[in-house]
Amino acid sequence: MKRVDQALTDDWSLGGVRIPNRVVLAPLAGIGNWFVRLQAKRYGAGLVVSEMVSSFAVHYRNERTCRELLRIHPDEHPVSVQLFGHDPDVMASAAERVAAAGADLIDLNMGCPVPKVCKTGAGAALLADPKRAVALARAAAAGSGLPVTVKLRSGQRPGELTGVNVARRLADEGHVAGLCIHPRVASQRHAGTADYQLVRELVEELPVPVLVSGGLRTAQDARDAFEATGAAGVLLARGSLGNPWLFEQLLGRRSCEPERQEIVAEVDWVLDRAVEHLGEDRATRYLRKFYPWYVERLGCGPALRAALQTAPSLADVRALLRTCE
Repeated sequence: MKRVDQALTDDWSLGGVRIPNRVVLAPLAGIGNWFVRLQAKRYGAGLVVSEMVSSFAVHYRNERTCRELLRIHPDEHPVSVQLFGHDPDVMASAAERVAAAGADLIDLNMGCPVPKVCKTGAGAALLADPKRAVALARAAAAGSGLPVTVKLRSGQRPGELTGVNVARRLADEGHVAGLCIHPRVASQRHAGTADYQLVRELVEELPVPVLVSGGLRTAQDARDAFEATGAAGVLLARGSLGNPWLFEQLLGRRSCEPERQEIVAEVDWVLDRAVEHLGEDRATRYLRKFYPWYVERLGCGPALRAALQTAPSLADVRALLRTCE
């Protein structure tokens, strides 16, 4: 669906859901819970996508999955929940549950390269099984009544374009509202050069909106990819970790980097939300993977990073961060 000349700040419709701009928080495995998504919304993201959630865990009503991963904050709409799995009947059931939880859209993961996901026939394994990919997309749409999008890779291994074939099948037969293409093969993970020319070809060929992801670590990276591909929007992933200000920069709302005081205040907000989400004890452990992203921006060196990783309480974390203001 060739894009009429648009800016990242323009609103648009995805499957009938109005999106206020074309900058999206990508699904971040093990990270994209409700408060990470809410953080992105606070800084301007037009759409936010959850971390990938097992369709089987939702179907079988896993208590923690349903309580934590399907939690949606009223201020994060529009929000999409990403599901993964290989069984169409289970996917339909899970999609129905996701709709009941309040999601506005459903996204299906067909690009995850992690072996434990692929060996079940889910994630990037679906790039070699277009018939099942189409069945899963149809099942998610039928079960939920919501617009369904799919995020996929260009292929599994170098030289393959199996993902392109799946994208075509999904657009023609899968009842999808849109596609997001990460134009690296699954075996590359996050390394190597993204093939934005391939995305442009799909944008011009396919009858549904195509978004682009992969390698967008800075605002200029994202602007360049948006222009080079003609995509309907851009998904920010690893580049946004510890850097929600990237959304503001990309939308023209900020031209400078945040001051140290801003960064420390943002970490304080994250700490408060993590406690709200997980309780003090679990939040203390969970947040250790977050600190390196913010320490890098603070420029306070490896000593602070090491101290934060071993801090026994969040009160100690707050005290350590104050030394960087």
